[in-house]
Amino acid sequence: MIEITLVLHNIRSCYNVGAIIRTAEGFGLKKVILSGYTPRPHDENLLPHLREKIDKEIHKTALGAEELVKVVSVDDIKTEIVKCRTDGVMIVGLENHIDAKTYRLDDPNLKEKIGDKIILILGEEVDGIDPELHNLINTFLEIPMRGKKESFNVSVATGVALYGLLY
Repeated sequence: MIEITLVLHNIRSCYNVGAIIRTAEGFGLKKVILSGYTPRPHDENLLPHLREKIDKEIHKTALGAEELVKVVSVDDIKTEIVKCRTDGVMIVGLENHIDAKTYRLDDPNLKEKIGDKIILILGEEVDGIDPELHNLINTFLEIPMRGKKESFNVSVATGVALYGLLY
């Protein structure tokens, strides 16, 4: 059975964070890792009024899923990725327009190519995955687009990717 952990690195929007956590729960994922400046639910490092505001915004789209999925915060995502790679986990970046080492989600042999233990990294809404993480990623995953737009919203792309990987 495939095991996927999401990494939300530098996601700006609380609403995207909540929607992704809800999607992760809906697909049965056990863990979501938050890193960079991604807003965190129940962030003890924030003043109470800011924590309350962020919790409310995340909850608006997560609808309680933030209490059902293990959500962890990591200060040093590079060290976490290296540790996972050492443990044999395939590090996959969800990104488009990357020239090297990219698989398309519609590749019929995708599941055999990437294995059954995956860290799926999601990047910032406009600029994508931080280029400093690219050399730590085993492969990138691209969702084929048919319309004129070149990408989906990060939360929508997460749902599409998880469906493609799990089914």
